[in-house]
Amino acid sequence: MRKKIVFLTGTRADFGKIRSLLDVMDKANQFEIHVFVTGMHMLRKYGLTCMEVENRGYKNIYKFINQNYSDTMDSILAKTIAGLSDYVKEIKPDMIVVHGDRVEAMAGAIVGSLNNILVSHIEGGEVSGTIDDLIRHSVSKLSHLHFVSNERAMQRLIQLGENRSNVYPIGSPDVDALFSPDLPGLEQVKEWYGIPFDQYSIMLFHPVTTEVDDMRRQVKCLVDAVVESGENYVVIYPNNDNGSVAIIHEYSRIESNTLHFKVYPSMRFDYFLTLLKNAKYMIGNSSSALMEAPYYGVPAINIGTRQTDRADLPSVINCPSQKVDIDAAIQAVKTLSVEPVQHFGEGNSCMRFLDILRDESVWNTSNQKKFVDWAGTE
Repeated sequence: MRKKIVFLTGTRADFGKIRSLLDVMDKANQFEIHVFVTGMHMLRKYGLTCMEVENRGYKNIYKFINQNYSDTMDSILAKTIAGLSDYVKEIKPDMIVVHGDRVEAMAGAIVGSLNNILVSHIEGGEVSGTIDDLIRHSVSKLSHLHFVSNERAMQRLIQLGENRSNVYPIGSPDVDALFSPDLPGLEQVKEWYGIPFDQYSIMLFHPVTTEVDDMRRQVKCLVDAVVESGENYVVIYPNNDNGSVAIIHEYSRIESNTLHFKVYPSMRFDYFLTLLKNAKYMIGNSSSALMEAPYYGVPAINIGTRQTDRADLPSVINCPSQKVDIDAAIQAVKTLSVEPVQHFGEGNSCMRFLDILRDESVWNTSNQKKFVDWAGTE
């Protein structure tokens, strides 16, 4: 009998990271793949990116609205648990696959672990700033199998008491797409999105939920700095965490300035990669600046605390969320000489993932987790 696997996706970002896994698993005759689509995907304000999932042609897609624009993260978590719980009781999957550090991933891990369904967590063991760490590590503790991006992430999970035999370093799945021959050309992307710039940088700034009262000031400093720089920017909306309203409000100041700015609620992942590959630099606090951009040798300015401890790379300038510091970083990033760095895998994560799940012993993993004491040293 084919193993039935539910992949959960709640954002444009996590879908970009699990898409290569979905593609290879959907073609393998040993598995029956289902995709539970929720979160930002279902919000028109953020581009209704559920259409991007549907366009991949997966056979079993279930769409679930888990929020309205005023919901807080705990309310979204509760709604997602309720909807996913009903769904898995209907289709009875053998495994739930979740990614990263969003509340939708936590919902998937809770539903799986409490219903004796194996939970696989993609890209656990990472560290960053804000509440993301709390969610990510909680998801890991609720998961049975871990598919991590590198050895450092694996060691962190072992420190959290996870069984080494259940942790698999496969690299970051989004790296699979970075050098795909199917990526669109730059002129095709510019024509599709109406981008007139010969040279541009990418701006992507997300809310920091633990600093929500300061978001308006932080994004104002960023917008003031990029406006005064006189440079061209492709700007993409933030995720829908608490504080996003303040960011989008500040972006309204630049949306009419089409001479230097093009602002988009969302962007196709492949098209985003092509733009990133050809950008002068990236600015904001997105993980893309520390994960994808280094593979292309694109420098980045990382602002504030959202990516604290994620990575220490020569291609990244870390700066506080003060205008004077952002101004200085914009000047400094132009002088960086950056070589491509491969620090989250080699682009074959999907095949490694497939090979692991084809191993029958994986499916014998016990639902009863045990804490494994760490024998390492500080």
